[in-house]
Amino acid sequence: MQKILSYPISVIYYLFFGLCLVVFHPIQWVCFNVLGYQAHKKSVDYLNFCLLRCTHLLGTTYTFEGREKLPQDVPMIIVANHQSLYDIVAIIWFMRRCHPKFVSKKELGKGIPSVSYNLRHGGSVLIDRKDPKQAVPVIKGLSEYIEKNKRSAVIFPEGTRSKTGKPRAFATTGLKILCKYAPSAYVVPVTINNSWKMVRFGTFPMGLGNHLTFTVHDPIAVGSMPVDELMANTEKAVVGAIKN
Repeated sequence: MQKILSYPISVIYYLFFGLCLVVFHPIQWVCFNVLGYQAHKKSVDYLNFCLLRCTHLLGTTYTFEGREKLPQDVPMIIVANHQSLYDIVAIIWFMRRCHPKFVSKKELGKGIPSVSYNLRHGGSVLIDRKDPKQAVPVIKGLSEYIEKNKRSAVIFPEGTRSKTGKPRAFATTGLKILCKYAPSAYVVPVTINNSWKMVRFGTFPMGLGNHLTFTVHDPIAVGSMPVDELMANTEKAVVGAIKN
């Protein structure tokens, strides 16, 4: 029944979702090229606020716990499980004061209004999954960027989205590079629940009436323990709070 009901609601949702992307694309361009980084960041923040509000049409609600744990005036490496693109929308909005930048696949860097522009110009990096050697210097550059500017890198170590909420094994190479070249950073584990239910039927129709939860765990200073122990503790924190 939910799937049948979702068809007309999803059409309305996608109309508003697409309108947000189209409207904010020129706004981003003007902000970036005329007003600079801070204005561009604000435009991206409010784009994602609007995208998040669009999901309310689907009956989606959000709880984002633990933001008070986030350290201030230090670089951060946000490590989360990955369930859908709505993970990104919520992280950008609810963690906006951290200036989150993403490690994304290169295919997202073109063809999507607003999204592709932000990935190319907003400080995020694009990697070719078929060419691991290319990813190393790109992620190193992101590490140096967050270290210098005290901003945040977001990485999903599962490598791809979980379609059922069940976590995949973490690949730690990218995270290790980030830690190596951002030695003053704090690793911030974040657990995401129920985001996969938004796309339980695929991209159309959308899932209805979901409550998405984001839990920020205690940050871990990169230099506080051996890197392998840091990786293990981070994965344990993220995975331990996933509810299937």
